[in-house]
Amino acid sequence: MADRVMRKVAFRLIPFLGVAYFLNYIDRTNISFAKLTMSEDLGLTESMYGLASGLFFAGYILLEVPSNLALHKFGARRWIARILVSWGLVAALMAFVPNAGSLYVLRILLGIAEAGFFPGIMLYLMFWFPRAVRVRLVGVFMVALPLSSALGSPISATIIQHMDGFLGLEGWRVMFLMEGIPTVLLGIVAWFYLTDRPKDAAWLTADERTWLDARITAEHEQTADSGHVSVRSSLRNGTVWALGLVYFGIGYGLFAISFFLPTIVAGFAETFDTTFSIAQNGLIVAVPFTLGAIALLLWSRHSERTGERIWHVIIPTAVAAVSIPIAMYMDSPLATMAVISVTAIGIFSALPVFWYLPTTFLSGAGAAAGIALVNTIGASAGLVAPWLTGRLLDVTGSSRAGLWVVGIMMGMAVVVLLALRQRLGSSDPVAEDAERIDA
Repeated sequence: MADRVMRKVAFRLIPFLGVAYFLNYIDRTNISFAKLTMSEDLGLTESMYGLASGLFFAGYILLEVPSNLALHKFGARRWIARILVSWGLVAALMAFVPNAGSLYVLRILLGIAEAGFFPGIMLYLMFWFPRAVRVRLVGVFMVALPLSSALGSPISATIIQHMDGFLGLEGWRVMFLMEGIPTVLLGIVAWFYLTDRPKDAAWLTADERTWLDARITAEHEQTADSGHVSVRSSLRNGTVWALGLVYFGIGYGLFAISFFLPTIVAGFAETFDTTFSIAQNGLIVAVPFTLGAIALLLWSRHSERTGERIWHVIIPTAVAAVSIPIAMYMDSPLATMAVISVTAIGIFSALPVFWYLPTTFLSGAGAAAGIALVNTIGASAGLVAPWLTGRLLDVTGSSRAGLWVVGIMMGMAVVVLLALRQRLGSSDPVAEDAERIDA
């Protein structure tokens, strides 16, 4: 029964949610490739580009908690569909910005439209997957994050380079339009495809629905014994805030390389006298994210197999913190990208295991608020990292200072995690005691 139900649910939900997350990150970060030609068209400095990138998170962080509470109240099907359609429309409208001010406004609106998507998915997965398999399946879902850059980078770069003039638009405008429309279409599909809870799943048999609903309900009741089931207790919990700081550090590294890696590769022309086309830039940028996707899957499986959680976040985060500052001291493009690839491997390996941690002590509406709060604190790194990295690039003329800040922020995340070890425990006792489900 366990194997059959988990297989059905995984095949039903994970690919669809993975595609949504894939489009989510493309629409959020494709501005990094648009910048290569958009900056000249709109008159953007590095600081102005960094501000435009970071303004996405201004509206995003304000509405994360309310959006997740709305999902908990109104149901995932309606709310996820609403999020997809609204952010897809705004992403497509980016094709028509006439100046920097309009770009700033649409980036803020994009963040508002998307607010609650990722924490909403994390909450949604709690409704469907027992703890015994959640890390592994969250890992499979989250592989869409590095893949969105591994595949999206060359796709975005190719559109910009080869579709310039299509419909009378510059290549970067065509890219925004072509990458925003699929999200709108997926949102329409989500309204009819997703199911709110196991008890509503007509695609499961009656006994399968009964088994899964009972299993998930029992786990949520067990977690509720911690007392963190209300919104107030969750938002006042020190561990939730500490995990938010951890995610801030990890997210700082993620957002810095996501928004500035194409710029770093373009900078090889001056540093190493090596010039790449926009399409070649996209292929080079794809390499660290491809390796990160592979590492994410393998590392999350290892955590699932051993039952250990905390060190599976600490170790890769520490590796990323140490590696990223030294990347710009390498003596060749190959060596630089090799070190950045190590950083990407560390960041992406830490993410799926990290997102398991809040679910071990939060339940009900408290989980909706707590997970959203962790993501809000972490997402604020997206407001700071692009702007500060761009500002330091303008002031110093080099990416070195910005990457040292990345290393410091990720090092802070490691220190906080070490302090949380005793509170969270190095392994998950619930998962150890639960029946191991091989999905």
